[in-house]
Amino acid sequence: MIVCSCNVLSDKDVRSAVEAEAPRSTSQVYGCLGCSAQCGRCARTIRKIMDEALDAASVSACGGCPRQKP
Repeated sequence: MIVCSCNVLSDKDVRSAVEAEAPRSTSQVYGCLGCSAQCGRCARTIRKIMDEALDAASVSACGGCPRQKP
């Protein structure tokens, strides 16, 4: 799904950047993907994708520890 129509970025592009580089901000995601924010309407969606990907990575790294809060 296209999440940024200005730069034609898909959710897969964002997830790949997060997995490869572990950016901490949406502007870093844009930089990893070789572009910059234009109108900014996609920033919330990109942030949500980043958070989901990072949460999934922490759960898999933990191996589903019982102490891990959902």
